[in-house]
Amino acid sequence: MPIQTLAVLQTEFTIHSFTPETQPDASIFTQDIYFIGKTSDELSVVVPSELKLNSLDSETGWRCLEVMGPLNFSLTGILSGIAGVLASADISIFAISTFDTDYILVKQDCLSKAVEVLEKNDYKVNQLVES
Repeated sequence: MPIQTLAVLQTEFTIHSFTPETQPDASIFTQDIYFIGKTSDELSVVVPSELKLNSLDSETGWRCLEVMGPLNFSLTGILSGIAGVLASADISIFAISTFDTDYILVKQDCLSKAVEVLEKNDYKVNQLVES
C-alpha cells in the first residue's frame, strides 16, 4: 500500500465528555468541522476550541492531521500504520474515522514532532490546511 498524504488542519480542537443522556448543544452543528460519538456510557464531542461547551470534562490543545482521502473501504492498515509511527515516538493520539477518511488528533505541543516522525517514515504532510 502506498504511504498516505496527511494535512495539518489550522484549527485547534477540544475534546469534551458528557453523560450519554446529554442532548448536543445546537451550536456544535454550526461549526465547520465537529465530531460526535455516543455509547451507552458517554457522549464525546470534538469541536474547535473557540466553541466553549459546558461539559463534564474537557481536554484542550489538540491539533488534527487529516488523512487525505477519500479512502476505499478495501484499504487496510492506514490508521494502524500512522498510529504505530506516532506510538514509536511516544506521541498519544485521539483517532476519528469517517466514511471517507481518518483524522488523527495529537496534542499541540507534539505536533512538530509528529510531523517530523511521519515525514521520516515517508508520509507526506501538508502544513496548515484550513479546516
